[in-house]
Amino acid sequence: MKDEMEESESYNSKELTLVSISPLYIHLSSFTSSISYHHQLFLADASSWSRQSSWFSSTSPSSETAADLLVTNGTIYTSDSSLLFADSMAIRDGRILRIGNHSFVQEVSGHGTKELNLEGKIVVPGFIDSHVHLLFGGLQMARVEVRGVNTKDRFIGKVKEAVKDMKEGTWLLGGGWNNDLWGGELPSASWIDDVTPHHPVWLSRMDGHMGLANSVALKIAGVTSNMQDPVGGTIGRNEDGEPTGLMIDSAMKVMLSCIPEVSVEERRQALNRASKYALMRGVTTVVDFGRYFPGSSVEHSWEDFSDVYKWADSTGRMMIRVCLFFPMPTWSRLTDIVQTTGRRLSQWISIGGVKAFADGSLGSNSALFHEPYADEPWNLGLQVTDVESLYNMTVQSDKSGLQVAIHAIGDKANDLVLDMYKSVVSTNGKKDRRFRIEHAQHLTLGSAAKFGEQEIVASVQPDHLLDDAESAIKKIGLERMQKGSYLFQSLVAGNALVAFGSDWPVADINPLNSIKTAVTRIPPGWDKAWNSAERMKLTDALNAHTISAARACFLDEDIGSLSAGKMADFVILSTRTWDHLAQETTSVAGTYVAGVQAYP
Repeated sequence: MKDEMEESESYNSKELTLVSISPLYIHLSSFTSSISYHHQLFLADASSWSRQSSWFSSTSPSSETAADLLVTNGTIYTSDSSLLFADSMAIRDGRILRIGNHSFVQEVSGHGTKELNLEGKIVVPGFIDSHVHLLFGGLQMARVEVRGVNTKDRFIGKVKEAVKDMKEGTWLLGGGWNNDLWGGELPSASWIDDVTPHHPVWLSRMDGHMGLANSVALKIAGVTSNMQDPVGGTIGRNEDGEPTGLMIDSAMKVMLSCIPEVSVEERRQALNRASKYALMRGVTTVVDFGRYFPGSSVEHSWEDFSDVYKWADSTGRMMIRVCLFFPMPTWSRLTDIVQTTGRRLSQWISIGGVKAFADGSLGSNSALFHEPYADEPWNLGLQVTDVESLYNMTVQSDKSGLQVAIHAIGDKANDLVLDMYKSVVSTNGKKDRRFRIEHAQHLTLGSAAKFGEQEIVASVQPDHLLDDAESAIKKIGLERMQKGSYLFQSLVAGNALVAFGSDWPVADINPLNSIKTAVTRIPPGWDKAWNSAERMKLTDALNAHTISAARACFLDEDIGSLSAGKMADFVILSTRTWDHLAQETTSVAGTYVAGVQAYP
C-alpha cells in the first residue's frame, strides 16, 4: 500500500469513463466516453464549488489547515444524497475535510499531505453490520466448526477429530451445524456418544436457537425424561420420551449454565480475532447484541462490556467501532450508565439500547407463526417472552430514552411486536425513538407497510435467505414463503428504514455477499430468484449497509456516508466497474478507519 501513497504534487488528473450500470442494480443513464468523468458524476466546476462549499466542507477554505491524506482518482460512492458520487476526498484528523472533484480537494493539500491514488477503483463508506454477536463469533473461530458439514458421517468425524487431543473431562464447544444440509434429520446424542465417552459436548445450531448435547453433558446437567419443558423452550425427546440431546430456545439454559465460564483473556482474544475478520470484509462498525441468546445469562453482556470493551478502549486496542445492545431485563442498569456518561463513550464505543426476544427461529421450528409448520402440523412455534412482560419492559426502556430492538422471525411474532410498539407509542407519546425489529423474516399481508407507517427499523440479514431457501419449502410451504418471506423491496417501497446485518456467526460477516443476495435473491442451486419482485436496487442495498444502518442506531451524524465532517471510514473495492460490484469477483482491497489503513 506504500507505493500508492505519494506526495500530492505528483498526481495528474485523469479523465475516465464511468461504466453504465446494469438495470438489475441501479437505474442511472449510460455515459459516453466523450464526457469527462467529473461531468458524468454531475460535479460542478471550480467556480460552482466555491458557491456550494458549505455542502461538502466542514470549514471555509481560508481557515482550513492542510489535509493529512488525499484520496484521489476513483469512483467514490458516498451514500450522501446531496452528492452521491465524487472522485476525491481530503482527510484530516480522522475526519473528512472535503469531498468532490480533484481540483476542489487539491486546494487543501499542503506540506506533508500524502496521496492515495485509487487508480480508478470504487470506494464505498465503511460497511456497518447492523446485527452481530461479536465476541461469540470470535470465540467460535477458536472452537470446533461444523458449518457447511453436509453428511452425518462428516459431522461425527469433525467431533471425533476435535476431541482426540483434548484432556479428559474437558468440554468440547462449537457449532454452526445446519441439519438441512444433510437432508433435514436432526442430530442426536447417539450420533456422537461413541466418539466422546469422556468429554461433555455442546454444539449450537447455526441459528443459535438450538443446540446438541451428548449423553455426558446431559448427565452433568441433570436432564432426564422427567424434566419438564421450561417456558419458551423445548427439550428434544424420542418416541419413548427420553431426551435426544437437543435443547431448543430457553431450554438451552439448562445446558449453558453447566458450561465453565470463558476466561477474560479468551474473550479479549476473541475481540481481536473478530475485529480483524470484520475489517477484512470491509466492516468498520458493528451493532453488537452480545452473547445474549434464549437461555443464556443476561450478565454476559455486562461482563464483556466491562472486561473486554472498556479495557480495549482504555488501552488503545479497539480496531472497529461498536454500538452495544444489552438484555432488556437489565434496562434500568443501562439507563443509569447512559444518564451518567451519555450514549457515546468514545469514538469506538456507543450505547445502542436493549434487546428482547419475541420468538425463536425457522430452522429450529420455534419461530412463531399464525399457521402451523408444514412438517409439524401441531406446532405454531414458540413465544419466548410473554406479551405483558415484553410490553412493560419496552414501555420503561422507551420512557428512559433507550432504543429498543426485538427479535421477531415468524409472521405472528412480527405482528405481535408491531402492535405492541404501536401501543407503547400511544402510552409514551411521539418522539424519534427508532424502534427496531431484528430479522423481520416472515410477514403477513400488509405488515411490511406498517414498518414505514410506524417508523420501525427493519434490521434484516439477506444471507439468511440463502440458508433458509430449502428448509422454508419444507417448513412453511412454497406459497407462504413466496408471499411473505424476506420482503426487502416491499419494506423499502413502504418507506421503512432497512438496515442490513449478518447475525454473525449465524451467517458469515460479508457485506458484499449480502448486497449481492439482496439484488439477486438466488439461493445456492437455484436458477431463478426467490420472489424476484423483492429484489432491491444496488443503491438501496448499499445504503442498507451504510447510511441507513447508521440511522438505524443513531450514529448517522458521524458515520454511514462519506460527507464532510464525518469519520473517514471507507472501503476500497477490487473492481473499477459497477457491473462487478454485486458479483463474486469483487472483494475488499483495503479498509480504512478514521483515514488510517486497517486492512490489509
